[in-house]
Amino acid sequence: MLASKLWSRLASPSSPASPRALSSSSSAAAAARYLLPSSGMPAQERSPGHPSGGDARPGAGLGLAETGCGAAGAPRPLPLPCSSSSDNPAEENPCTRQIYQRQLMPHRFKLFLGEKRHFTYANGASLNPQNYRYFSSSSGQQSIGIGNKIIHDLPRSVKIVEVGPRDGLQNEKNIVPTHVKIELIQRLATSGLSVVEATSFVSPKWVPQLADAKDVMDVVRNIEGVSLPVLTPNLKGFEAAVAAGAKEVAVFASASEAFSKSNINCTIKESLARYKDVALAAKELKIPMRGYVSCVVGCPVEGYVPPSNVAHVAKELYDMGCYEVSLGDTIGVGTPGTVVPMLEAVMFFVPKEKLAVHFHDTYGQSLSNILISLQMGVSVVDSSVAGLGGCPYAKGASGNVATEDVVYMLNGLGISTNVDLGKVMAAGEFICNHLGRQSGSKAAIALGSKVATANASKL
Repeated sequence: MLASKLWSRLASPSSPASPRALSSSSSAAAAARYLLPSSGMPAQERSPGHPSGGDARPGAGLGLAETGCGAAGAPRPLPLPCSSSSDNPAEENPCTRQIYQRQLMPHRFKLFLGEKRHFTYANGASLNPQNYRYFSSSSGQQSIGIGNKIIHDLPRSVKIVEVGPRDGLQNEKNIVPTHVKIELIQRLATSGLSVVEATSFVSPKWVPQLADAKDVMDVVRNIEGVSLPVLTPNLKGFEAAVAAGAKEVAVFASASEAFSKSNINCTIKESLARYKDVALAAKELKIPMRGYVSCVVGCPVEGYVPPSNVAHVAKELYDMGCYEVSLGDTIGVGTPGTVVPMLEAVMFFVPKEKLAVHFHDTYGQSLSNILISLQMGVSVVDSSVAGLGGCPYAKGASGNVATEDVVYMLNGLGISTNVDLGKVMAAGEFICNHLGRQSGSKAAIALGSKVATANASKL
């Protein structure tokens, strides 16, 4: 429900009636006019083919719903009560009014129809979110209870998947020595992180920075208490990973056709066929497999990527056996405004409990994108120590969101991660000293003194 509420509050339609015409002596009746029954849309706007009134088609309900002068013979939607800056209803042409309407999807029933809680909004109206949708007024009164609702909808705990040793170091111009990679992994493993992506079994011709994958795995594969997945682009890479002692693997596909061809030299369809072979081999050996989808909101070649494309690839990976699908904003162009429709489309096919998000911080939007993802039910976040990374095949892509910044934010929200911030900062300081540059984590820089590092675990 929260995503729909956020959109309706940001873009509520205008009303032919001015709030100034409402009498203060009849506030209860006035408040009732601001509530719409049932699923959040007028009865005439509901699709007859869906029990909740939403459109059951994949990817539907993500755009604008026109009201006013529709096709001849079409039922006219109910007028939507809301506020206007004008007292004259004739000033607004009903044929041009648009409603930003996001429809329910079947798998989202739990999110939209949560436990019965009571909230009071800006216009003074109380609302049971199970039965009504709210459109804000311009009365200027302060909202009560919204903050508590936002915090209440966040997950109690979040799993952080550390991708620095692989996704971070693969983008370095200079090859990092094997012993440094091993120590970085060991440091991260002792910080409380439950998953540390160790390396990638790709051709050294394409990613020479990770040519020592076998040597790294020979040392770290027996570290206890942490999963160490490795990236495997094909069956040959999978076999090499298993021979090196890997106990978990990951595959990656792009939601952009052009990026797939430039990154792994094959079409999306061809890449998915490769991964089906990997999935069958992994299933036979009982090795867990994780899936990545790149370019989920934008592509360095094609530009905008439709949410339906992302949903298709995510569904294919999930159906072939990936226990978790990570959605990656490879070039960091996403904002909450583009992340929400992408997640809605994917969640139509893949349960939110099986999704992770993976944001690059090119435009400084990573934390806001993570927060909106958490509000939508995602509870797994990929991040990179010290903000290492980028993408060697995506110009302009800066590093991943820093693990330190994610942990700091989640700690502030009271969300459990079981990660020791001080130890992650120490691991970041270690690798940054070797690379000869400052950390990409704002939290690490702000807490960068030795005293702050020692006390960071208490934050």
